[in-house]
Amino acid sequence: MKTLFLSTVCAANLAFSSIAWSHGDMDWSNITAEKNQYLDIPDLGSQVGLISRQQEKQIGEKVLRQVRQQLPEIQDAWLEDEINQIFASIYSQTNMGKPIALVVVRDQQINAFAVPGGLFAINAGTITASHNIDEIAGVMAHEIAHVTQRHYSRSQEAFKGQGLLALAGLLAGIAVASQSSDAGAAVMLGSQAAMLDRQLSYSRNQEREADRVGMQYMAIAGYNPESMADFFELMQRSSTQLSYLPDFWLTHPLTAERMSEARLRARQYNVKINNSLEKQQKFELIRWRTAVLGGYANINQLKSLAPRNSAAGLALASYYIQQSQYQNAKDILDATQPTAIQKTLYTLTLSDWYMAQGQYAQALQTILPLYRIAPENRAVALKLAEIYILNKQPNDANKILTSLSSRFPMDTSVWQLLQRAEDLRVDSPVRAINVLRYRAEVQFWNGQEEEAIKSLLHAQRLNKDNEALKAQIEGRLKQMQDARQLKI
Repeated sequence: MKTLFLSTVCAANLAFSSIAWSHGDMDWSNITAEKNQYLDIPDLGSQVGLISRQQEKQIGEKVLRQVRQQLPEIQDAWLEDEINQIFASIYSQTNMGKPIALVVVRDQQINAFAVPGGLFAINAGTITASHNIDEIAGVMAHEIAHVTQRHYSRSQEAFKGQGLLALAGLLAGIAVASQSSDAGAAVMLGSQAAMLDRQLSYSRNQEREADRVGMQYMAIAGYNPESMADFFELMQRSSTQLSYLPDFWLTHPLTAERMSEARLRARQYNVKINNSLEKQQKFELIRWRTAVLGGYANINQLKSLAPRNSAAGLALASYYIQQSQYQNAKDILDATQPTAIQKTLYTLTLSDWYMAQGQYAQALQTILPLYRIAPENRAVALKLAEIYILNKQPNDANKILTSLSSRFPMDTSVWQLLQRAEDLRVDSPVRAINVLRYRAEVQFWNGQEEEAIKSLLHAQRLNKDNEALKAQIEGRLKQMQDARQLKI
């Protein structure tokens, strides 16, 4: 499959622009989140014409639903949370509030993009191609800078009449095109491609700004800005130009000069970097699990590494469980002595082993001690709820999942499990209604907006005399109908 470098909704390619830049003799080694006054970031003020934060949030949520509908997503709570920790450590340096979501796309290409309002998507291939967590952070920092500087909003003011979400829709289409070159050719034809050509001068400036601001975010968060330059070089070695893309997408070559300038800028920061063994262990866990869940792990390499690399061993055990090779998986798990960093993933994997063979009581005994220590851990809570459902304990599952649905309202895994748990509550008078409500949330956040509305209408018809439930359904129905009217 050809390599596609999709970037932000403001049409910024991951082939970042680079300019020589220095911040004088500032010592960045002790900068914390409380010292954001040192950030040399343009003040956008209250520029007339910028679309509102609420509009950006609506755009982000709309694109999230389309991404989930059109792109294969890796849904693994442990992996999502680990990647999100990196994302949050950088995003927390901004004043943007809570991000919408982070999506790991099941695609081996090196690719990432951000959307106004705080949606970030990263391809599995970007994670597995990286050499360390700091390189992943570099990609995220650049994309976050595009969002914090509201590049999409500022570009929209320059192109009134083009349609608020035209470019967002185009980029969603390009993401789909990574699965099909024919689709890519069709998507890129027409007036939208012409719009990108007209936006070129804006995106070049925005790329330079995102490079500079992104490195500052990295430095303050404790990541090595040179890792952004390292990833430039990785991209340059991996890149393949696509013949069907318009000229705009070919105007961001990673020349030796630009990579050199990026390196020079990165060296201006005197940052104390955490290169601990624990940090590298965490990266190895992330990388190998991503490769296995993505479906393109080198199994022979995993087998070779497993005896001396616990991260590779846990990934291989997960692969064996997927393949129903349970004894092979158990041999690895029995031989593994997890470190503190590896303990959570080890426990989740061992629970999966018991669950796969229907040993639900043993699975509960495995996961419950960890849940009691860290009930706020989403991956652990979801695993416990799933085991409760399999063990025919829907009320226990419901308590956990109801809390999670409030904390993570866009998490389809939570709603799917809630639907399953509610279906087992045969004594509940509102069982059928709630099953439809939870199904509607799954459908809605997976981009099936019309089906979600139909499910809620059905729930509304079934509800006869529960006034509180009636109000909830009516309110959520209106929200979904309004969201459906927002067109890309």
